[in-house]
Order: sequence, then C-alpha cells, then structure tokens
Amino acid sequence: MKNKIKTNLTSDAALRLKAVIDTAIDGIVTIDEKGIVETINPAAAKLFGFAEKEVVGKSVNMLMPAPHSHKHDGYIKRYIETKKPHIIGIGREVEGKRKDGTLFPLRLAVSEVFLGEKRIFTGIIHDLTDVKKAEEKILKLNLALEAQNEELELKVSERTDKLVEVVNQLLKTNKQLEKEVDERKTAEHALRKSEKELKELLEKEKELNELKSRFVSMASHEFRTPLSTILSSIELVEAYQKTEQQPKRQKHVARIKNAVNNLTSVLNDFLSLSRLEEGFVKPQQEAFLFKPFCEDVVDEFREQLKPGQVLEYEGNGDGRKVFFDKNFLRPVFFNLLSNATKYTPPGKRIHCRVRFEEDLLKITIKDEGIGIPKADQKHLFTRFFRAHNVENIKGTGLGLHIVRRYVELMGGHIRFESEEGKGTSFFVEIPLKNEN
Repeated sequence: MKNKIKTNLTSDAALRLKAVIDTAIDGIVTIDEKGIVETINPAAAKLFGFAEKEVVGKSVNMLMPAPHSHKHDGYIKRYIETKKPHIIGIGREVEGKRKDGTLFPLRLAVSEVFLGEKRIFTGIIHDLTDVKKAEEKILKLNLALEAQNEELELKVSERTDKLVEVVNQLLKTNKQLEKEVDERKTAEHALRKSEKELKELLEKEKELNELKSRFVSMASHEFRTPLSTILSSIELVEAYQKTEQQPKRQKHVARIKNAVNNLTSVLNDFLSLSRLEEGFVKPQQEAFLFKPFCEDVVDEFREQLKPGQVLEYEGNGDGRKVFFDKNFLRPVFFNLLSNATKYTPPGKRIHCRVRFEEDLLKITIKDEGIGIPKADQKHLFTRFFRAHNVENIKGTGLGLHIVRRYVELMGGHIRFESEEGKGTSFFVEIPLKNEN
C-alpha cells in the first residue's frame, strides 16, 4: 500500500501526509480486506506497547481481546458482503489489548477507504483510560453523595418532626395575636389615611393662598394702572376746552382707549381661565381652510407690533382643509405672538412658522427677546406666574397657562426652549383630525 500511495502522490504531499499521521495524538492503523496491518503510526504503537515492525504484516487481531479477536475477520467479511455497519462506518467504545496482555478502554472509529481498485480500512483509536478513571471517580463520588443525602434526609426528617411541634405551638400563639395585630393595622391605616388627607388639604390650602396672593398682586397692578391712566386722561380732556387743543384731547382719548383695551384683555383672560377651570369649555370643531385663517390672524396681529419689529410668517399647506375649533386655535396664536412682541425690544424680528407634517400641525413662534431665566422655566405654565425679569412689563401671568389648556383640549402638547438675553421659541404640535 505504501508503494501505491507513493505512485499517486507527489513526493512533497506524501511527506506531508506521513508527517501528519506520524504526529497525530490519536492512534491510526490501516488494514487490508483480510485484516492484515499495513501501517501503524507511532501513537498507536506506543498505546499498544509494540514496535511498528512487530505489528505491520500481522493480523490486527493481536490488538484485540477475546472474543473480538476471533470474530474480527467475520466482521470484515460480513461488512463487505452486506454493507451493514457493525463497527465500520459507525465507531464505538471497545477494549484494546497491549503487548503485556493488559486491557484498556478505547474509542474506535473505522472507515472504509478506496485507493484505486484497492480497499483498505482505517481505524482511528482514542485512549479512554483517563476518561474512564474520571467516570469511575465521579461514580464513587455520586455514591458517596447519595449515602450522605440519605443520612441528611433522615436528620432533616427528624428535625422536621420537631419543628412541626414548635410550629403548632407558634400557630396557637399567633391566633391569639392576630386579632390584636388586625386591630392595630386598621387603626394605623385610618391614621395614615387621615394624615394623607390632611397633607393634601394643607397643600391645597397653600396653593390657594399662593394663587390668591398672586391674583391680588396682579389684579391691583393690572387694574390700577389702566384706571389711573383713564382718570388722569379724562381730567386732562376736560381741561382742554379750546379748539386748538384738539390734538391734545385726541392724544388722551387714545390713551383711554388703550387702557380700556388692556382692561378688556385682562378680563378676557379671567373669563377664559374661569371657563376652563369649571369645565365649561368644549371644542366646537368645524372644517375650514387653514391658510386664510392663519394669514388673517397674523395680519390682525401686525397692528400690535412695536416700532421696527418685523413679523415673519412662513407656512405650507396651500389649500389645506383642517378640522379644529377656531376659538381654541386663535388664542394659541394670539397669546404666543403677544408674548413674543411684548418681551422683544423694538427693531427685532419675530418668526411664525407653520408646517403640516404627516398627521400633525406644527406651530413654531420664535422671538429675539429677553428670554426666560432658567430658574423660572419650570413654573412657566403656572397660573398667575410671571418670571422675575418681566415684573415691570404688564401681564396677568395667565396667557401661557390658557394656551397649554387649549392645546391639551385639542389633543396636542406644547414645549419651549429659551436662553436669557437671547430669546425664546415655543413649539406646538396638534394632531390633525378628520371631519367625520
């Protein structure tokens, strides 16, 4: 067979194959159809305790214990005739016999190989001696553990019986204490409930007192200033009797109108807040073209701009029909735009951007004004709250609270970004609804 391999392989390939076989950790033995050993690698020779020359050319039976040594030739013959594997092509655990007659466990995998027209069988042999010793140790350990477990189970059973007696005694005692414990729990629960209710009432009282204080402070300022303006202007109008004093009279009449408008705005805020708080406000939705509505609101508001202020409007959705309550949507625009112009110095820009994106109406109002102090931002939507940097600017502190309530009633939400001294941006998102 060696000669046959050499004729079919290059010299380099043959050397490589021999090197691989000779250095393999597992034993490799090849036999012919009669069971005669043709090759045995060093690992196999060492495993069985033979020199290579003592095995090559002899029956492989010499490596097997009885009765397999006598039946081996029959195994090969039966396989060749029937092609039904017993060991060949399957592999299994068997015993091997060393030169000194000792037996050892091994894993044998036999495969059929054709070299041209010649058939040989290759056996891969893996020594299981260490594995079996480990298994034996594990078996002994398991047996020892089983014995210990039986002993422990017996002790546990004895102690369990004693514990049952103790538990029964404790149960009797517990039954006597259960009633007292239940009574204490009921009393504690009632006490906690009363304490919680008192805390809630106290918090509500504090909130109401704070709101009253804010309302009184705001109302005294917002009503007193316009009323003082009206009173002084009326007195001056009465003093201007001559025809050439008509321009002065008109100037003070304009002041009176402006003060009345301011009072009307304050009263409208109070009325809106009252209706919202009492739950009387329900959406009355209608279908309308959004662009004309929005342009009317923006054009109407331009009259309130300070000198030099510019309102830039940008929007998409030409011809877009929407389904909203105009009485909800209009105050959102007016309050946000009013704040933008109120807190932005003359000569600055105010940006109003409206976009339809997917199923949302997105409104952005951005100013270049005084901004909101960081410490005040968390209270911005609170009723009657005004940031500390706008105390000298008229306002009720209700506008943003009302805006948020209207936005929420339309199923939307509002957020803002602001930096003191650089301006504020409000972002409103309202879901679009179908008319039906």
